[in-house]
Amino acid sequence: MGREDKATWKSNYFTKLIQLLEDYPKCFIVGADNVGSKQMQQIRITLRGSAVVLMGKNTMMRKAIKGHLERNPALEKLLPHIKGNVGFVFTRQELVEVRDKLLGNKVRAPARAGAIAPLPVVIPAQNTGLSPEKTSFFQALSIPTKISKGTIEIINDVHILKPGDKVGASEATLLNMLNISPFSYGLIVEQVYDSGTIFSPEILDIKPEDLREKFLAGVANLAAVCLSINYPTTASAPHSIANGFKNLLAIAASTDVEFKEAQTIKEYLKDPSKFAVAAAAPAASAAPASAPAAKKEEKKEESESEDEDMGFGLFD
Repeated sequence: MGREDKATWKSNYFTKLIQLLEDYPKCFIVGADNVGSKQMQQIRITLRGSAVVLMGKNTMMRKAIKGHLERNPALEKLLPHIKGNVGFVFTRQELVEVRDKLLGNKVRAPARAGAIAPLPVVIPAQNTGLSPEKTSFFQALSIPTKISKGTIEIINDVHILKPGDKVGASEATLLNMLNISPFSYGLIVEQVYDSGTIFSPEILDIKPEDLREKFLAGVANLAAVCLSINYPTTASAPHSIANGFKNLLAIAASTDVEFKEAQTIKEYLKDPSKFAVAAAAPAASAAPASAPAAKKEEKKEESESEDEDMGFGLFD
């Protein structure tokens, strides 16, 4: 009876996974290390109505996907990423919104021996309140301390762990004694699948402005290359036309050739005073602004001179 129940459960799981792959065009492959059942339940509640979470054994997930490749060959891209403690989060909504909900559900957790530190851990300078017989823990980790009022005091901030370091027994014991829970755990987005394409989650942070900037930089580089090798393209054509027009203006300026667009530059060359007139216009607009300041200075000088003319001295 137990085998039949297990076989039925597997069959239902395969059916559910295949149905989700057909119904939802988007999904996240998420890592679930250090995520407990209570936290997983809270994540499901938070995502209710916007996404569906499905965990399972890697062998079963691979088998279900391989059996569905004939109908959707693009799912084969998921297979290399099904390794470790992972699961799926299926959705039809905006990927960024669902991603933010996933990352927002994290739980503080103490450091455990053997765990890998996901972020740097710093023990701040403080009076620990621990009795002097606990000094050996600090000495083992080369943490400078002193005895203050019968308790151990940490003198300086100490970086005890770097990202990727393995937490040792001494570090875990000390952090627990100090009631420091440095880590937070939750579902981690490892890969994103969207309508047959799989990509890194960092791509979700790229904004349209970033794409526009990258595109314009690429167009500028292409135009520069085309101009240097004299190969006309859509990117370089406007620059070639502008450079050709500059050459025409230069020829018109040095010869008697005339055309409408060159009239202005020829007038400037015939009468350089027009340059002075053009430059004087901004200066004239700035002059009224400086006039009040000059008047204030004149009034101040007049008032000082009037005080001197009154005939009063310092010792009168």
